[in-house]
Amino acid sequence: MSNETYLNHPTFGLLYRVCLLDENQEIFTTLYAQRLFFLVTTTSQGISFETISRSNARLLVENRLRRLRRAESSQEYKQLYDIYQRTFQ
Repeated sequence: MSNETYLNHPTFGLLYRVCLLDENQEIFTTLYAQRLFFLVTTTSQGISFETISRSNARLLVENRLRRLRRAESSQEYKQLYDIYQRTFQ
């Protein structure tokens, strides 16, 4: 079973989930180029896409990594750290 999550953006096509930030927010990127990043928020009204810069996306992922490290979620931390390395290094 795969933990990969995809979402279809009306303009940019298939997006790949980088990470879950909290219950209602996730970071997605374009599937192939990984140059455009989106903060995706889910509400009762639907899904909203906010374009964010690569540096902001990186900062949000780094903050999530810090929270996971403090919470001692070692398996989730390692998975996200691997994604972080592939996406931003």
